[in-house]
Amino acid sequence: MRPVKQSALFRLALLALIWGSSFLWIKLADRGFAPVEVTFARLSLGAAALFPVVAARREALPRSAALWAQIALAALFANAIPYLLFAVAERSVDSSTAGIINATTPLWTVTLAVAVRHQKSVTARQFAGLVVGFAGTLLIFSPWHSAYSVASVGGLECLAASISYAISYVYMDRFLVRRGMSPITLSACQLLMAAALLAVALPLSGAGAPQVSAISLVSLVILGVLGTGVAYVLNYQIITSEGATVAATVTYLLPVVAIVLGVVVLGETVTISVLAGIALVLAGVALTRRQGRAARRDENGSAGTSKRQQDIGRPRPGTGSPSQ
Repeated sequence: MRPVKQSALFRLALLALIWGSSFLWIKLADRGFAPVEVTFARLSLGAAALFPVVAARREALPRSAALWAQIALAALFANAIPYLLFAVAERSVDSSTAGIINATTPLWTVTLAVAVRHQKSVTARQFAGLVVGFAGTLLIFSPWHSAYSVASVGGLECLAASISYAISYVYMDRFLVRRGMSPITLSACQLLMAAALLAVALPLSGAGAPQVSAISLVSLVILGVLGTGVAYVLNYQIITSEGATVAATVTYLLPVVAIVLGVVVLGETVTISVLAGIALVLAGVALTRRQGRAARRDENGSAGTSKRQQDIGRPRPGTGSPSQ
């Protein structure tokens, strides 16, 4: 891999901070707004931040109804469902817990890709990664300590959100990423469709009147404009200048950012077993994301066609990210 330019390193660090801090902003926004309101607002603000970029680049929007339907389905699994689940979950679990569970997303992605034969096989390295990652997840959940927040309903909601992200990655990789649209246009359209889905759910949610405070309102704006909108632009810039491999490394930093912010800002606590589980999960993620050249040649017929298989489980610029 070629050396990463200083500008790309700065963007990578900034993106990790933005996405990793999203769990904190959700937690703070939840103090004044219902989860469905938080989700609708962040999606709407994210789309509002991206469409001016699309207009400035003079990029065309999709004209096919079938393509819009596929984008809507991707938005359901990549944005509407997981965003709402995380917003609901963080009313009962720590923001650091949500960040930790979110780190399991690539593990579920690889498992699902193989299960539906989107990826033909699992290499020895990937299998080791799945085993190590599962051990880490088990250690984090600590089912023998059922009172801990990760083993709660909120923890399961975070887990369901991570699996929803995994479904979206495989779906996007199979049906959308090679349709000729730029990642930023696809992202803008997807956020728009996700906001429309939440707009339908909003009046049916039974949410009471918001208890608006300065902190909750500012957190919501930051979550939408930065954590959902600007983050996509940064991710697109990194992929354009350095490629998907470098851009994917941001995922490794998200749980660390979420935990540090949860401890420093919210006074949350993290146990030694959770830290050990984090290490195992990240090791598992690293293993599942690295395939040997020979394995890629076996799966694709030639080394030159390996990019799609190599990128399974990595964040796609138009998928809403595994990272919030």
